[in-house]
This record gives sequence, structure tokens and C-alpha cells, in this order.
Amino acid sequence: MNILIAPDSFKDCLSARLVAEAIRAGIERILPEAAFQIAPMADGGEGTVQSVIDATGGQLVHLKVRDPLLREIDSFYGITGDGSTAVIEMASASGIELLSSSERDPWITSTYGTGQLIADALEKGVKKILLGIGGSATNDGGAGMAEALGVKFSYGNLRSSGRGGGSLGELKQIHMGELNPGIKDAEIMVACDVSNPLTGPEGASVVYGPQKGADPAMVKKLDANLEHFAGIIEKQLGKRVAKVPGSGAAGGLGAGLMAFLDAQLARGFDLVAETVRLEQKVIKADLVITGEGKIDAQTQYGKTPFGVAQLARKHKIPVVGIGGTIEEGAEVLYDLGFDVIMPIMEKPVDLAFALANAEHLLENTGERIGRWLGLTS
Repeated sequence: MNILIAPDSFKDCLSARLVAEAIRAGIERILPEAAFQIAPMADGGEGTVQSVIDATGGQLVHLKVRDPLLREIDSFYGITGDGSTAVIEMASASGIELLSSSERDPWITSTYGTGQLIADALEKGVKKILLGIGGSATNDGGAGMAEALGVKFSYGNLRSSGRGGGSLGELKQIHMGELNPGIKDAEIMVACDVSNPLTGPEGASVVYGPQKGADPAMVKKLDANLEHFAGIIEKQLGKRVAKVPGSGAAGGLGAGLMAFLDAQLARGFDLVAETVRLEQKVIKADLVITGEGKIDAQTQYGKTPFGVAQLARKHKIPVVGIGGTIEEGAEVLYDLGFDVIMPIMEKPVDLAFALANAEHLLENTGERIGRWLGLTS
């Protein structure tokens, strides 16, 4: 029997690779002769870099970059085992978790560090970049990112480039002549699972600005600034990005990536699955096991286990879903590709115990699956 184990990470607990290895260890107690494929997965958010390098035998690259307030920090990205693709989480350079609550201010925060990660990957010769853009601290439309890649901006009476979303209302000119030459030879794919446009009541500033530190007055100004920014982009670069679904992701970074790097936005799971060649692994499997920390009705909306189950269903392969907890609404998944859904919990426990013992609980769950498979073989 060939068993594919393709889970997401268990947040705040275990990486996707460790989850998969624990499940395999449990099954092997009962079925030592089984063959396994391990495919750590992610949906483009936190943990994507680690999952992809684990799945492809890649490497982690450490780099000093500028954080959202332009302070030097240690950051990272990944390169796949064949050296062709870089995997970047913008949150590792421009994320909200890098700032304390008192430091959050989208008027001044910048995506410059994200651009530095992209530039370093291009310097290493990658031909494709997979960029996850969740968890941002910024509202600068990707201007900081573009600046780090050679784009120049003229801001009214300001001689130097602006900083953050607050400067965009003063933007006069965009100069693309010094754009990093590696961009023209690279494919930039953006993992984006939100459909917000750049501006308006569903736009970047109104929907996400408050959680980044903007009060109502600032939200209004930031939205107007992004509208002005989009107008300059359309006038000078000939690109209409303001209303494109996903252009408002990460404080408008989605729009900036499309405008300055000709990036394409796509569903995060699909990009990761393509990068790790998941479908080819599914085709070879007799059983697919997936999972995440919590399985519920929301799992069907772009989460990793749902994506894995859909691929397995396409090829008529049975699917087992494993969750740290199974919560209300999970039963809808039985009509969407899942054949069995099971929790790892063996008795009522508190969260601290579950997190501390997750690996052991996953191994025991794997053993139960092995015993079940032994009965049906």
C-alpha cells in the first residue's frame, strides 16, 4: 500500500513535516511494509517556506533586511531543491507580528524589506518566485517593495522617496528605468486568497487599516492616497489595478506586485501544490491523509486539507482528514472529498496539554489508522 501524507502544520505546535512524520511513525507500528510519500503542505500563509523546502529538499536562506519601520532585522526565504523557485513570506520582512501594538502605524510602515528578499532571490538566479502576502503591517501599495527593486518615486516637494501609505498622496512620478533586470526573466506568482480591491469600502485601508493601527481619519486619508496611487499607475504605466480582486491584499501590495513586477495572483494552495508536484504524488497513492490543527466548516474555504482532498477526489483516492480538534460544521466535508475525519484527542484535555503532546497524539492516531487499514486489507 502506498500512503501519501500531506498535512498542513498544526499552528503554534508542529511543522507540516513533523505532523506527517508522526502520522507515518504511528502507521508503521502496525504496517511496517507500507510505502509512504511525505508532502508537507501549506496554503501560502505562515509556514509555507518551511513546508515547501521540506517537500522539495530545498534550503533556507537567511538575510538581513529592513522591517516595516526600516530597522535592520534577520529574515529568511526558501529555495526549492532544484534551485529554480524562491518561496517568500512577506510577513517575515513586513509583517504585523514584527511590531508591538504601539508601533503599528500604516501611515509610515513600508514593504521595503519584502523587496529586499525578492532582490536577493533574483541575484541567486531563480526563475520563479512564489510570494505569500498574508499578515502585513503595511498600507503602502507595495511602493516600498518596488523601491527596493530599483523603482524610483518622485513625491511633490520631497527630494527622496516617501515612506508608507502616508506619502502616496504626494506621488508625482514613477520611474521604472532602474528596475532590477532580473524581474523580466522571472515569473512572480502571488499566493492571495482574499478578493478585496485596492480602494473603496472593501479596500485595503477600510477593511484592514484599523487592525494595523489606523484610526477612522487615517483610514479615510490612506484610502484616498491609494486611489491617487492607482491613478498615477494607470496614467504612467497603463495598468488598471485598483479594482482587480486581490489588489487590496497586504495593504495594496497585491496591486504593487501586479503594477511593477507583472505578477499574477492565484489561490495559495494551488501555487504550493504545483511547486511540490502534489498531484503527481496523489496519482501514485492508494490512500491520502491530510490534516490541520482545526477542521471545521471553514476548512472548505481554501484551507490546505480541502485542497488535498479535492485533488484526491479527482483521482478517486480515499481521503482521511486528521485534526487537532474537529469542530462544528466539519460534517459538510464528507460531501466534498473526505471519507473519514478524526481528531487526535483521546480524552478531554486543555490546550496546553494538547500542544505539548501533539506529536505523541498524532502517532497514536496514525496507529489507529494502521489498525483500520489492517482490517480492510
